[in-house]
Amino acid sequence: MRQEELYQEIAAAAEQSYDQVAGKWLEWLEVAKRFEHKTKAQDRLDLRHTIILAFASQQARNERLGKPDLSFYGMLRIASHCVADYWREEKRNARLIDLNMVIADDEGHSVELIDTLADDKAIDLDQWLDHTAFLLGCPDRLIQLALKRHKGIPLNGNDQRYLTRQRQKELKRYQKALF
Repeated sequence: MRQEELYQEIAAAAEQSYDQVAGKWLEWLEVAKRFEHKTKAQDRLDLRHTIILAFASQQARNERLGKPDLSFYGMLRIASHCVADYWREEKRNARLIDLNMVIADDEGHSVELIDTLADDKAIDLDQWLDHTAFLLGCPDRLIQLALKRHKGIPLNGNDQRYLTRQRQKELKRYQKALF
């Protein structure tokens, strides 16, 4: 059964339950129905009840303060505020996404949403393991020093200082990324 059909069945059952409503409640129901179309289909009955409860609470407040009953225009104003509150809440909820939420990836496996986000600072392991990519970004003098060490030739003082400076530079770069 499609979701829309389910909502229609629930709405039809709710409409039948309103047959016994009379008096102020019937008037409030008719006004609330005018605003239902302004929300998502699955939330229409909830908004209807929210509007009716807002009418009832305002009516109780009016009776407590000795004010007259709600007017038709007062009901329209309250209902429009309920619709505005509904959309504010929808907008707020749309921005909040749980990154630990489990979703299905392209292959049908369950994955946390945070694991699917791209990271600009992440290391591309395949490229990192490929020595040619490393050598392309490496200074020529550093490559020469690496070849000297590989052949077993000792480094002189200038070479050793250069190597130490390059190591410290790399450490600082990665420490900044971590903190």
